Amino acid sequence: MTISGDLEPKTFLPWIRRHAAKLGLSQAISHSGPDRIELELSGPEELIDMMEMGCSLGPIEVWVETIERQTLEAA
Repeated sequence: MTISGDLEPKTFLPWIRRHAAKLGLSQAISHSGPDRIELELSGPEELIDMMEMGCSLGPIEVWVETIERQTLEAA
């Protein structure tokens, strides 16, 4: 998942980790910056959909412009 916008990694990354854990999703963040965060999520698609919706609303400090998802094939 790639999240783009006016992001505040210092507060948004812990928010992402906390909400992924609440949904029982495993997550790994591969890039974080003030305008883009890239992460990999694993779990049921319905819960990943919920995580995407949560990220789009996000904490008050961030403004999410777009979220792009790409399904990765399991090895």
